[in-house]
Amino acid sequence: MAAILSPAPAECPTALCGFLVIDKPAGPTSHGCVAAVRRAYGLKRVGHGGTLDPAVTGVLPIALGPATRLLPYLRGDKLYRAVVQLGVRTSSDDLEGDVLERRSPPALDTAALEEALAGFRGDILQRPPAVSAVHVGGERAYARARRGEVVELPPRPVTIHSLQLLGWDSAEARLELEVRCSAGTYIRSLARDLGDHLGCGAALARLRRTETLGFDLSTAVDLERLASGPLPPLLDPLLALGHLERRQLLAEELPSWRCGRALPLRAVARSIAEVLGTPACTSPGAVEGLGLPSCATPIEAIREASAAGLPVGSSGSAALDGPTGAVASDSSAGSDTPEGPAYAILHPDGSLAGIARLDLAGLLRPRLVFDAAG
Repeated sequence: MAAILSPAPAECPTALCGFLVIDKPAGPTSHGCVAAVRRAYGLKRVGHGGTLDPAVTGVLPIALGPATRLLPYLRGDKLYRAVVQLGVRTSSDDLEGDVLERRSPPALDTAALEEALAGFRGDILQRPPAVSAVHVGGERAYARARRGEVVELPPRPVTIHSLQLLGWDSAEARLELEVRCSAGTYIRSLARDLGDHLGCGAALARLRRTETLGFDLSTAVDLERLASGPLPPLLDPLLALGHLERRQLLAEELPSWRCGRALPLRAVARSIAEVLGTPACTSPGAVEGLGLPSCATPIEAIREASAAGLPVGSSGSAALDGPTGAVASDSSAGSDTPEGPAYAILHPDGSLAGIARLDLAGLLRPRLVFDAAG
């Protein structure tokens, strides 16, 4: 069962700090859902984790108060259930757009569809839809497309972790898919490209997000609950950080942490493969997938990965607004110092104190400090 946030927890400088997961219905925008949460809870500092188009339903995590600063540290993978209509091409790559072309689909069975889907699994290059929020010359692509401009966006690398055919309706030329993918993946583009591969065109007919940022439908509430009855309790911020290694502060370390000073790494409970997000070692002398000579400690692995020119440490999408009772910095721009994995730093009582990253010296350097001193 999900942990529930008690009133005014020690790690949050305001009475409200946590996550609310909305099961977004078709119709409202993601921004509209954020506005509804602001009104209901009487809080200005609110942000969502991953935009859903108005027609899309499902999991929309919303961060309240200082929890907005945690958004870059949440898991980026998403899980969708999609219905794809074959035989049509549209301006937006879904059935909401203008129809550009209709073609009769070829004779298909599940075996033929499985063969077609195989080419879309794994690391692929994907061109975002013309009607999308991608920036083009300082402007959103959808704004240009709605003015009638031809928008051709360059393909971008994305990862389709799994792509499962759930059903095929040959009479309606519709298939249902389950897609687990990386952040930045467009299911509309996947539908369009599948249709191009089959030679008949395709568009997204329906989409529901069932998981994102570590949250799923089991913790989601209906948007209507905000307008009637008692407000849903917020989910504890630690619930969204279960994928991070943890480091608990000693009572005497707390003043230094609140001043932004680095901490020593006291213990590593997970394997180096888990910490760096790489496959487990198959022998004492190799890190599979990285080709590094050893994997004895996280610090050694960070140094070796850095020397090999491999990326170590990254931040996700930016959280909204400036800090309120929190200090945050997770940008490596302009720095030559590689950073390792993020750690959740806990107060002596086990509540969240902030986020740190492991550096080459084996120190946990603060990147987000709740209730910072000064």
